[in-house]
Amino acid sequence: MSSPDVTMLEHSNIAQALPEMAAQKPFQPAVIFPAGASRGGQARFIQYTFRQLDQLCDRTAHALTDYGIHKGMRVLLLVRPGVDLIGVTFALFKMGAVPVIIDPGMGRRAFLRCVQDAQPGAFIGVPAAHLLRLFFPFAFRSVRRAVTVGRPAFWNAPALETLMPAHSQPFPAVPMPPDTETAVAFTSGGTGIPKGVIFRQEMFQALLGLLRDEIGIQPGEVDLPGLYIFALFGPALGVTEVFPDMDPTRPAKVDPASLVQSIQTHGVTYSFGSPVIWRRVAAYCLENGVRLPSLRRIFMSGAPVPPPLIQDYTRILEEGEVYTPYGATEALPLTMMSGAEILAETAALSASGGGMCVGRPVRGVAVRVIRITDEPIPLWDEGLVLPQGQVGEIVAKGPIVTREYLNRPRENALSKIREGDAVWHRMGDLGYFDEQGRLWFCGRKTHRLHTRQGLMLPVPCEAIFNQHPAVHRTALVGVGPSGEQTPVLVVEPKPGFFPRSRLALRTFSEELLALGASHEVTRPIRQVLFYSRGFPVDVRHNAKIDRLKLAQWAAKRLKRIRG
Repeated sequence: MSSPDVTMLEHSNIAQALPEMAAQKPFQPAVIFPAGASRGGQARFIQYTFRQLDQLCDRTAHALTDYGIHKGMRVLLLVRPGVDLIGVTFALFKMGAVPVIIDPGMGRRAFLRCVQDAQPGAFIGVPAAHLLRLFFPFAFRSVRRAVTVGRPAFWNAPALETLMPAHSQPFPAVPMPPDTETAVAFTSGGTGIPKGVIFRQEMFQALLGLLRDEIGIQPGEVDLPGLYIFALFGPALGVTEVFPDMDPTRPAKVDPASLVQSIQTHGVTYSFGSPVIWRRVAAYCLENGVRLPSLRRIFMSGAPVPPPLIQDYTRILEEGEVYTPYGATEALPLTMMSGAEILAETAALSASGGGMCVGRPVRGVAVRVIRITDEPIPLWDEGLVLPQGQVGEIVAKGPIVTREYLNRPRENALSKIREGDAVWHRMGDLGYFDEQGRLWFCGRKTHRLHTRQGLMLPVPCEAIFNQHPAVHRTALVGVGPSGEQTPVLVVEPKPGFFPRSRLALRTFSEELLALGASHEVTRPIRQVLFYSRGFPVDVRHNAKIDRLKLAQWAAKRLKRIRG
């Protein structure tokens, strides 16, 4: 990969890249999305070329402008992934309106709170989404314009297709100063309340530059977006977006055969996705002797990536490589690491409790590790920075790092540190730097344990127990008051290995405790509980373990056992 400086693209509106691609590569596919299957079970697809997509965006922009949606207006989008999502989003970008993206799987109460935070002036959604507006009008009271994508249209929400003009005259992209609010994307709320992350034009431009120059994504490539937000960057990069046939709220349930068919049919060259997706794809490929020669890069993000999963892909890819970018909605990616380096240099240390190595910071981004505190830090001080090898909170600043949350002054105070005109974002993650300048991830700050033996961190400990052949995954949680927490290992066994008898329970527990006793970081763990269902996970990736829920469950379970 080349590593030039992350620079701003020449245009002041990222949507301007779409008509340029339409002029340069008019017949190259821009968007391909599933359209059911034939009677024989063969998948069907519909595609739009760059010229067709640009014309669709122009018509949509004219329609929405004539309907009263304007520059600077926040527009809540609840549109299924596919050409409608891309078409409406880039139309809003051209207009200078602000798309608001909220994860529909986060739960009704959290979703409605996000809508209230965003205060959208317009709402564009599928018919089912408009039922929310009718049943919960208090959350949508700021909405003055509503549009239905699909049928039937709802009262006071005409169908988008009825607003479309017959012509496809170009819609000139509105000039956007660098600090202009361009989009709002809400976090999933996996470790707290969902927060609206404000993306400004300069951040989008810098992120596009990083994807192009640092990561090496070039026009003509083909992307399979396992994480749909990355599909919004494809048209601006000249990339063909092949939408997978999957429920975006349940990536863990994806049909791996369908993904493999899409990769092979369209020659997918790269893909971003949760490790839970790639675990399912790996199992399918290895079981059926399938290889994926077109894939040059697989980016696994959203949760720690176990080295054995990376090892699986050395047998599936021919000339491709796995990468494990680290970041968050507020800043992605901050670091990058290849699977080859993980397997050769860091996997053994991870297996012995060193944490998960996530690589070196990308060019143009500053990453530091500072002392751990739950209090606000108003102003930056170099005295906050910890020495190499010491665990602390990860912070970052740079052109791809967002500067504020939407209408959340308390969360801004807790997550942002001012340094003149610059802003450091506190990731809420704990980690350390090694002597080679690589960052190691040790877990969320809210998941740390304060025991009588001292600070304990989940990710380094769990990696040790996850090596047991009957373990699918584990979660280290704390039970009791801070400073006196009892470390409890909650185990999700592999299918068929849940201990059903007292003897099996004792044997399994003793094997795990013996494994833990062989490492200093896990020696204090003396309590093991087995979880009979799948762990609760986040709605976006289906991979981040909800350790706070498991801690509550463990506390109740121990109370029953001891009572």
